[in-house]
Amino acid sequence: MMKSLLFSAHPTPPLLPTPRLRRLLRLRASSTSASAAAPPRAGRRSPRPAPSRRLSPSSLYARPSLLDMERERAARRADVDAFLASLGVDPGELAGLELPVTVDVMRERAEFLESLGLTREDLAAYPLALGCSVRKNMVPVLDYLGKLGVRRDALPDLLRRYPQVLHASVVVDLAPVVKYLQGMDVRPNDVPRVLERYPELLGFKLEGTMSTSIAYLVGIGVARRQIGGVITRFPEVLGMRVGKIIKPFVEYLEGIGLQRFSVARIIEKKPYVLGFGLEDKVKPNIEVLIEFGVRKETLASIVMQYPDILGLELRDKLVAQQSLFESVIMVSRDDFGRVIERMPQAINLGRTAVLKHVNFLTACGFMLSQVSKMVVACPQLLALNMDIMRMNFEYFKNEMERDLKELVDFPAFFTYGLESTVRRRHEMVSRKGFTCSLGWLLNCSDAKFDERMKYDTIGVEEMEAEESSDMNAFAEEVESEEEEYSDYDDSDDEFVR
Repeated sequence: MMKSLLFSAHPTPPLLPTPRLRRLLRLRASSTSASAAAPPRAGRRSPRPAPSRRLSPSSLYARPSLLDMERERAARRADVDAFLASLGVDPGELAGLELPVTVDVMRERAEFLESLGLTREDLAAYPLALGCSVRKNMVPVLDYLGKLGVRRDALPDLLRRYPQVLHASVVVDLAPVVKYLQGMDVRPNDVPRVLERYPELLGFKLEGTMSTSIAYLVGIGVARRQIGGVITRFPEVLGMRVGKIIKPFVEYLEGIGLQRFSVARIIEKKPYVLGFGLEDKVKPNIEVLIEFGVRKETLASIVMQYPDILGLELRDKLVAQQSLFESVIMVSRDDFGRVIERMPQAINLGRTAVLKHVNFLTACGFMLSQVSKMVVACPQLLALNMDIMRMNFEYFKNEMERDLKELVDFPAFFTYGLESTVRRRHEMVSRKGFTCSLGWLLNCSDAKFDERMKYDTIGVEEMEAEESSDMNAFAEEVESEEEEYSDYDDSDDEFVR
C-alpha cells in the first residue's frame, strides 16, 4: 500500500533528447533563420500553381465526340455515293451495305470488275458486286474458277448470269458443287464447260433440286452411267423441279404413245428436250402435226425419230414445206402427212436439195407422178448422197436388168449399199436361179437372207408378205443409223447412209 502511494506521488520525469538529436535540431533551426533573412533574387519568379491540362481539338490524341464521328462518316459516305452515281449505280441499292470508307477503294473495285469484262450497265444491274472485297472475295473465287478450267473469255457471261458467285465461299459453296459433278461422272475437263453453260448451278444446295431431278431420271430408266453425259450436254436439268417440269413432260409423252423406257432413251441422247416448254412448245407442236395430216398413232414414232420436232417453230416450217412438196413433187396434203410420219426431218429439207434429187429421178426415166409416189413411200430419197444413188441405179439398169416399175414399188433400193448388200445378194439369187422382188431381196437382215438361200424355192406367201411390208419399219431403221437431217436446211449437202 505504501509502495503504490509512493509511486503515484512522484511520477516518472520525461526523457531528455540524446546529444545527437539535439545537434540536428540546432542545425535545422539555424538554416531556417538564414533563409528567412536573405533577400529575394532578381528575376526569379515565385512559383505558381500548375494550370489544368487541356488538349486542343486538333491534337492527335484528342477523342472526338460521337457527333463529330457521325458527321465525318456521313461525309465520306456521301463521297462514295457520288462516285457510285457517276458509274450509273443507284446508291440507294447499297444503302444497307457496309461500303469502303474511301472513294479510292471503291474505284479499285469498279476498275477490277471492268477488267473482267463487266460494263457499267452490268454493275448497275447488280450493284451488290461492288460490295465484294477484291482481295477477300473476288480474287479467291476467280482463282478457283481459273484452276478448274473456266475460260477467261467466258467469265463476263458467267458473272452476268450469276454475279452472286463473287460473294461465295470457295470451301463452303463452290467446292461441294464441283465434287458433286465429279461424283455424277462428269469428266474433269467437262466440269468448267458445265459451269460456263449453267453458272447458276454454283448456288444450288446438294440436298435440293439437283439430287431429286437425278433420282427421278434414274427412276424412269435413264442409265446411271449416262447421267454424266446428260449433265454435260444439258446441265439445266439439275435446276428443274421434278413435279413442275420433268414429270409432266414424261407423262405427256407417255400419253401420246411412247413407252417410259423410250422416253428415257430420248433423254439420254438429247437431254435438252426437257427444256422445251410443255405448254408453250410441245403441246402446240403435237396439235400442229395432227392438223397437217399426221395420224395420232404415229406421233410416238415421229418423236422417237426426231425429238427436236417438239421444240421447233413448227407451224411456219410445215406451211413452207407443204407448199414446196405440193408445187415441186405433186405431193397432196394427205400424202404430206405420210411423208412427215416416215421422215419427220423432211421439214428441214431445203428447196435446192429437193430439186436436185427430183431432177435426178426424172432424168433416170421416172415420170413426176412416179417420183411423187416414190417420195411418199420413201422420203429418204430426197436426202441421199447423189453418187450412191447414181451407182445403185446404174447397177440396177445394167446388171440386174429389171423394170423401172420395181423401183417405183420399192424406192428404198437406193438406200442400200451397193457393195455391202445389193451386189452380193443379187449374185447369190442369180446363182440359185430365183426370181424375186426387190423387197424380198433386200428388206431383211443378212442372217435371214442367208437362211433363205438354203431354200430350194421361194414361197409365194413369203414373197407377198415382203412386198406389202410397212415402210415405217424401214424409216425407223434408217433413223437409228443416220445423222440428223437438219444439216440440209437450205443447203446442197446430201445424206450418206
